[in-house]
Amino acid sequence: MTDVLIVGGGPAGLTAALYAARAGCSVRVLERGAPGGQICYSPLVENYPALPGTSGAQLAEALTAQAEALGVAIDYADAAGAREAPGGYAVDTDAGEYQCRALVLAPGTEHRKLGLDGEDALSGVSYCAVCDGAFYKDKDVAVVGGGNTALQEALFLTGVCAHVTLVHRRAELRGEARLAAQLLDRPNARMLLGWVPERLLGENGALTGLALRNTETGEHKTLDVDGLFVAVGQMPGTAPFADFVDVDENGWFAAGEDCRTRRPGVFVAGDCRAKSLRQLTTAVADGAVAGASAFLSCASSPL
Repeated sequence: MTDVLIVGGGPAGLTAALYAARAGCSVRVLERGAPGGQICYSPLVENYPALPGTSGAQLAEALTAQAEALGVAIDYADAAGAREAPGGYAVDTDAGEYQCRALVLAPGTEHRKLGLDGEDALSGVSYCAVCDGAFYKDKDVAVVGGGNTALQEALFLTGVCAHVTLVHRRAELRGEARLAAQLLDRPNARMLLGWVPERLLGENGALTGLALRNTETGEHKTLDVDGLFVAVGQMPGTAPFADFVDVDENGWFAAGEDCRTRRPGVFVAGDCRAKSLRQLTTAVADGAVAGASAFLSCASSPL
């Protein structure tokens, strides 16, 4: 029986662990991948207060070490659901059952896919430039998306690839103007705005290009590329808990700024929560609220 069990080892989950551990709780974090979550894939974090120019991987490593130094245990397990149990709650995982007095759900998000035939079968389709960019050294690639993540991915790839084409379905980008200006300054980068991929082209199991359609004129064109990086948003990782706590019509945890759910002692935190802004700063803010609240929940209901 752990005092506070946290599902998800991203910035929200690890911050919740910090606050609960500092308050004197025994804390265990369940993470199915690498601690740090999606922030690990950000090549450069420039909007986190007082830490300009750090990489997501560096930040994740420091946050993980900070939590472990406080006695937080991190187990690698994939959570399949949660339920009530004597004295609190239980979480079922592929590594067995974990019991706790208070529970923080911070499963984060997953990459949204384009939904095109061959997306899962063709080699050459990726969702992380930092992870896979080196495979396309001196080759031509495309990035699909118009937000900050897509712009950051494209900027990173300009330092590796021969040519980088950003494809976005709208005539205007959603990302920061500063990032767009940086990308336009790169001699090996260009933008195709108002275009949408309709088909993935491949040969012998490998991606060879994209069939594009102009969203205004209906014009069609082919873009020859060796690699495609998809950056069209995220989906909440809330599905295993949709019957346990409330989610909205889009699958996000339905909880306010207090991170509370309808179940006493159960809190949600991070990008998986319904909110207007999903950033590193809002994730750690959620984590602080949830971690402190989890401690208070344990303190108010001693075994």
